[in-house]
Amino acid sequence: MKPGDIVLIRFPQADLKQGKLRPALVIAISPSRHPDLLLALISSRLYQATPEFDEIIYSSDSDYINTGLKVASVIRLGRLTSVESSVINARLGSISPERLIRIKNLLIYWIST
Repeated sequence: MKPGDIVLIRFPQADLKQGKLRPALVIAISPSRHPDLLLALISSRLYQATPEFDEIIYSSDSDYINTGLKVASVIRLGRLTSVESSVINARLGSISPERLIRIKNLLIYWIST
């Protein structure tokens, strides 16, 4: 796996209870000896998107076909988690390098403000 990949995982809920199987974006891989993955939740509930923060992938986007997603979806940048790579169920696809850079820049701005 690498940053930009979309994977399938039981994404933990905010209360740390085990969630249901859903897609998530690999944002980064920890540089430590334990290669944990930083993930962002992906949801098909577009109405939950935070304007000018979350990233929406529309079916008309040029990289949509490569994502492996079934419908237009929102990458929820406020819903991050770090997990061991062993908990990943499958790799679905990937986003474009340009979209990944945009997402990382949004996260950098959020964290630095």
